[in-house]
Amino acid sequence: MASYQEAVDYLYARLPMFTRDGVSAFKKDLTNTLQLCEALGNPQRQFRSIHIAGTNGKGSTSHMLAAILQAAGYRTGLYTSPHLLDFRERIRIDGALIPKKSVTAFVSRHRSLIESIQPSFFEVTVAMAFDYFSREKVDIAVIETGLGGRLDSTNVIIPLLSLITNIGYDHTHMLGNTLQEIANEKAGIIKPEVPVIVGEWQPEVSGVFERVAKERGSHLVYASQEWQVRNHGRDEDYQYLETNQRGAANGVLYMLDLKGGYQAKNLPAVLTAVEALRLKGFSIDEAQVRQALKQVQQTTGLMGRWQTLSLDPLVICDTGHNADGWREVLANIAATPHRELHMVIGVMRDKDLDKMLPLLPKNAHYYFCEVAMPRALPAGELCTAANRRGLEGAAWGDVSNAIQAAQQRAAMDDLIFIGGSTFIVADALAALGFKS
Repeated sequence: MASYQEAVDYLYARLPMFTRDGVSAFKKDLTNTLQLCEALGNPQRQFRSIHIAGTNGKGSTSHMLAAILQAAGYRTGLYTSPHLLDFRERIRIDGALIPKKSVTAFVSRHRSLIESIQPSFFEVTVAMAFDYFSREKVDIAVIETGLGGRLDSTNVIIPLLSLITNIGYDHTHMLGNTLQEIANEKAGIIKPEVPVIVGEWQPEVSGVFERVAKERGSHLVYASQEWQVRNHGRDEDYQYLETNQRGAANGVLYMLDLKGGYQAKNLPAVLTAVEALRLKGFSIDEAQVRQALKQVQQTTGLMGRWQTLSLDPLVICDTGHNADGWREVLANIAATPHRELHMVIGVMRDKDLDKMLPLLPKNAHYYFCEVAMPRALPAGELCTAANRRGLEGAAWGDVSNAIQAAQQRAAMDDLIFIGGSTFIVADALAALGFKS
């Protein structure tokens, strides 16, 4: 490959992509990833790791843990997906994007291997990340699953710690139609004798985790049973969460630059993971935890989580895109002062509108849009389905035009929310001039 852009274009054009092609690109076994890693000398065995799965919150949790490990002085890899603005967001060390030359070199060096195995786009990016972390000799890497857990390409690692944030309905056509089936897929990241943290105790699925942990001899902790969290509100820069550990006399007040109220569910899992890492010999003091949580976005480049894009009128985006994610988004909207609400939304074809649309407020102004990919539900179809349920609005086609329409109509004390899909948020960030 002569250039970075040619290398990335090759990956996009040559390989099946779930984000573009949907379920047909999802490989339901680990064969390709194992073959890739074997050919690369099994780089995933050359660094320590934390493996994170869950329906919601796994991205924020991954970034918070990476920020804490960086603050403690560890050279920290971070693998997440999907990206918003730049392919290289998926692979970072100490917050810095993988260099373009490293991407180009990997694709050039292993093109014949890729042609031979014919992996998916995700499988190649996982192998690229593991190869990069190994070559750069990271102290530890935080690895986020892409979809599910048991058959996810990242599930070839043997981590120091497994973490599952929660279980909800998403990708049911691939992971199962019941919470128990979905939990069983997520529980697939639990490895023999590797401790596992589950962020939220949920009565419908707790038995699944307890069974799998027992079968594999893994110590299981529910973070929500170890910590109580009280929300002390938020200002322009931070939200304030007080945590009380079970049995402790005094609480600790944390300032988080991630201002979504749902971070109150993620924080106990993060703090429990820090304790588990300390037991494994990591030196992480309380001051480092506090400082890291104050600057996660700056440290690791996290975007799209209840992120303010502009003021007057206030424009906020969030990547929450399933029923549970929408409930959290709507709770944040309710907690944000505003006169009228403008909703710029679009979704993928595989989302369950019957679960999502009844959640949305009927007193908002809607601007339905779509991104330019086959998986996207056409804005006109979304508009028709929403109008039938009493949600008033029009289809604006692309995201940029929908945002402009909302900004033209909104008063200074109104709120414009942009979301419904990670890819809608990505287009919004690009349209408003944000960079990775």
